[in-house]
Amino acid sequence: MNSAFFDFMRIRFLTMLAYRVNYYSGILIYTLNIGVYYFTWQAIYGSSGELGGFTAAQMTTYVAVSWMARAFYFNNLDREIAADIRDGSIAIQFIRPINYVMVKMMQGLGEGIFRFLLLMIPGMLIAILLFPVELPTAPSAWIGFLVMLFFSFLINSQINVITGLAAFFVENNEGMMRMKRVVVDLFSGLIIPISLYPGWMSSVMKVLPFQAITYLPGSVFTGRVEGTGIWSVLGIQVFWFVILLIPMMLIWRQARKRLFVQGG
Repeated sequence: MNSAFFDFMRIRFLTMLAYRVNYYSGILIYTLNIGVYYFTWQAIYGSSGELGGFTAAQMTTYVAVSWMARAFYFNNLDREIAADIRDGSIAIQFIRPINYVMVKMMQGLGEGIFRFLLLMIPGMLIAILLFPVELPTAPSAWIGFLVMLFFSFLINSQINVITGLAAFFVENNEGMMRMKRVVVDLFSGLIIPISLYPGWMSSVMKVLPFQAITYLPGSVFTGRVEGTGIWSVLGIQVFWFVILLIPMMLIWRQARKRLFVQGG
């Protein structure tokens, strides 16, 4: 069974590899995004030494690593699952001796590994050459960030799976998927670090799972969280990973009971 899951991951990686030219443009797009945010934040900072606990140098690093981390954890599992539900092909999955949700997670991981090697790493190298990115010097920061990056993928994928499975109940969840993408990018701290939001809003966002996707790993990479503090923020990620397993499995169980195929 474990080898079967590995095969799904390997096949997705090889599939992505066959169309790797498409991702060269992705490197350019992500680099442009970093450039836009870099010059925007430079204008905002002006002569200010610090905003929201970030120095100008830390903000540049945070923007670069956050966008390149997104290149790794981003996937379209929600759209894939919704498409399987709409066209009825998910019915075949029920007769297979393998968990459909686990299959999608492994496929997402195969895509993530591809994105890490051929999009995130090359894109980060370009960003380092173009912008004043400050890399961590402590080994604990590198190790902590890479471990947290993996949990970023898991948590984002869980949210995508939950959103995709909602198609069982609402039939057309296109609007929900679009809203989810905006919410994740905004509330995760990708667009604006959470510490820059008003106090009440920042407090609300810190009790939601989205900060565990971008803000917390970015805080470790920029050195705003160091030493034993890394274990604390990693614990937040592990907490949300475990919590999100509950609705994901419950929705999947309920979906199996009310499967119907549109138009069939």
